[in-house]
Amino acid sequence: MEPVTLTTGRLHLRPFEPADAPAVHAACQDPDIPRWAPEASSFEMAQAHHYIARSRQDWRSDTQYRFAVTARADGALIGAVSLFRLALLTEERQAEIGYWAAREQRGKGCTAEAVREVSRWAFTDLGVERLEWHAEVGNAGSRAVALKAGFLMEGTLRAKSAHRGVRRDVWAGSLLPADLGLTSQTPHVPFTS
Repeated sequence: MEPVTLTTGRLHLRPFEPADAPAVHAACQDPDIPRWAPEASSFEMAQAHHYIARSRQDWRSDTQYRFAVTARADGALIGAVSLFRLALLTEERQAEIGYWAAREQRGKGCTAEAVREVSRWAFTDLGVERLEWHAEVGNAGSRAVALKAGFLMEGTLRAKSAHRGVRRDVWAGSLLPADLGLTSQTPHVPFTS
């Protein structure tokens, strides 16, 4: 797929560009990012360039859609929102969403705003019918963003993730089109007893 650009009142969500490498590198020096995102461990400048190059390849191969979240006012990099584990061409029609934010950008509601916008795009343009969110138990910041974006917490998955040689429990949540006032192609029939 050709990369797309999304906008909200405050944000511009676009594909990563090579010029973003210094900002990505700087953001990933924050110890909280590698703490919760295993792939960001000891993040060097070469990894920032690889992250961006891979992001562009993933768009072309339809394996992951990663957006650079920037401020419309000044273009500053706020973070990233990604759709991955895509099952779009099957009956499943689901994907997982993940995100990170630069330390100085946290607590302003920008990440939740970006997550909502990418979710709307996934539901309306890609035909996704279920978005999943996972975060290691204890990642209260990620959980707060998911809740603010409208995700419903579904529980804790025991030993779901392996991080630095240790299996860890993971929180799980989901977002459905109806949660954002949208319709889906396949009707949802909730369980009732």
